[in-house]
Amino acid sequence: MPMTTASGIEQLVRARLGEKGLRYTRGRQQVAAALIRADGPRSAVELHREMGASLPLSSLYRSLALLTGAGVLTPHHGAGGLTRFEMAEWLIGHHHHLVCVDCGAVDDISLSAEVEALIEEAADRIAGAGGYALTGHNLEVEGHCRGCAGGSPGRAKATTASGGTRRRP
Repeated sequence: MPMTTASGIEQLVRARLGEKGLRYTRGRQQVAAALIRADGPRSAVELHREMGASLPLSSLYRSLALLTGAGVLTPHHGAGGLTRFEMAEWLIGHHHHLVCVDCGAVDDISLSAEVEALIEEAADRIAGAGGYALTGHNLEVEGHCRGCAGGSPGRAKATTASGGTRRRP
């Protein structure tokens, strides 16, 4: 079950790195803490800007690679080759993303059990048709965020009409 407190998540990260014979250095702690606080996935540049000069960009990239390799972070590869990172599902829970095709904003959403079951069933059928055994799924829904859609209430309402709620407003 995912931890909900920052200190609980950090304890799990420390334990995971220890199991793999890796140190939980100050730089890795800073990256983990920044992503725990984040309201959605962040690119290296976004993280560096948010963290200030406390960690050199080269160290940030090394920390992202190590934490990803250890299974602590999940990378999301977007349009134009931009990769954003977030804490792995085993730490923060299963969720999906709404992605603005204009500004690149990414919102985390959790779906109702009914909608999640429908997605799981569709994913199982797709995997089976390709000869795969389903091990999991993730969903990124692309569209125009409220700001880019000109604040259109109809469009903004449509993003949550299928039983979804934003996990991180």
